[in-house]
Amino acid sequence: MVRAAAGPPARFAGFPAGGFELYEALAGNNTRAWWADHKADYQRFVREPMESLLEELAEEFGAGRMFRPYRDTRFSKDKEPIKDHQGGVVDVEDAMGYYVQVSASGLMVGGGWYDAQGAQLARFRESVAGPAGAELAAMLPALSRRFTVDGRQMKTRPRGYDEDHPRIDLLRYRGLVAMRTYAAGPSLGTRASLSKVRADWRALRPAIEWLADFVGPASDPSAE
Repeated sequence: MVRAAAGPPARFAGFPAGGFELYEALAGNNTRAWWADHKADYQRFVREPMESLLEELAEEFGAGRMFRPYRDTRFSKDKEPIKDHQGGVVDVEDAMGYYVQVSASGLMVGGGWYDAQGAQLARFRESVAGPAGAELAAMLPALSRRFTVDGRQMKTRPRGYDEDHPRIDLLRYRGLVAMRTYAAGPSLGTRASLSKVRADWRALRPAIEWLADFVGPASDPSAE
């Protein structure tokens, strides 16, 4: 969860230019020694603003948490020790929720269901094939106009479903995420960033609520 502090996070005032500059510099200096020398900049320009942002959004979307800045190189092909971004997430179900990220590129905002776990994929396909699938399909055009939508589609049809099913493209999805990026610039250093994230998360809410209702957690809720 968000790092405990002596008092509540300061009111969100934007992501300072120093945070984007930090990640630009990290690209050519990705070592633990360099990061240790610049840890105070990370704390001031990245971590504290992200904590404040998540805190302000918590009443409407739920408590957020931040990912660690360190990459677990034991299981990653990328052996650079420091991640080139700082992400924050509000979990809704397993591998599902609202997401925000700061990097050298700017501010990424999005959400959805990013990794099929347990019985999630089977539930998704059953729901898409049934009456509820029409509701999700109707949301996608508006989402695609606002975000880049990725369903990690399989190339072939899923087993047990006809090729001519009216929602066969959606049935090929193995996840559903929607993201957009705001380029680094002066406006991100103001409370306009909060407005952008809030508006985008509100636009994503119907789809995320559909996923929470029909895809649900990794485990079978009825077995608990």
